[in-house]
Amino acid sequence: MLAAAHGWVGAQWCALYTLWNNESGWCVTRWNYAGSGAYGIPQALPGSKMGPGWLHSALVQIRWGLDYIRGRYGSPIAALAYSYTHGGY
Repeated sequence: MLAAAHGWVGAQWCALYTLWNNESGWCVTRWNYAGSGAYGIPQALPGSKMGPGWLHSALVQIRWGLDYIRGRYGSPIAALAYSYTHGGY
């Protein structure tokens, strides 16, 4: 529903699902301890920049991640394409 509120349905939703499945497996507590130190569903670095509740709230993480994708890439399809060519987004 949150992605749909951004207008991201169909192919955009599939791209978002794939992107975050690759990044974190949609795990709220996923911490990339062996690499960048990124955290959560969208793999924010540092995780605390997602705001209050970032440590355990999927809602906080997803909202932040959607805004990040819109601001930096414009869409999940563009973010996924970037991740394929750069090993992350």
